[in-house]
Amino acid sequence: MAKRNIIKMGDPLLRKICKPVESFDGKLAQLIDDMEDTLHAVGGLGLAAPQVGILRRVCIVEYDDKLYELVNPVLIKSSGKCVDNEGCLSVVGFRGLVERPETIDIEYFDRRGRKHSQHAEGYFARVFLHEMDHLDGILFADKMIKKIIDDD
Repeated sequence: MAKRNIIKMGDPLLRKICKPVESFDGKLAQLIDDMEDTLHAVGGLGLAAPQVGILRRVCIVEYDDKLYELVNPVLIKSSGKCVDNEGCLSVVGFRGLVERPETIDIEYFDRRGRKHSQHAEGYFARVFLHEMDHLDGILFADKMIKKIIDDD
């Protein structure tokens, strides 16, 4: 396992639409392991493959001490609206308020090709949607309704 470099806003790779994963193999497992190491090294809640320069539909979310490996995730249903604060490992210097659905249902595969369904609400849903947006070349800054400058 290894820590990978996180690319930053302005890199054209972050604006590309990722290709679906077709092979659930050792390369995919290595990518997910490396993404987990990278996420832990920087202390984030989620990371998408394009953030480490890989244009595949893979992202990970760590929430309430559980790691979710999302391969080829699909939003099945969403409802409600909520506005909350978001930041991103690829966007430095500011955070922002973003409106997203309050509840979601998604389907995805894990590294072994097993299908999963997940219902999520509130900030848990937000983290999934934020990472899934990366797979379509969308950053939270594109959806931001108010910018918040970081003091760091």
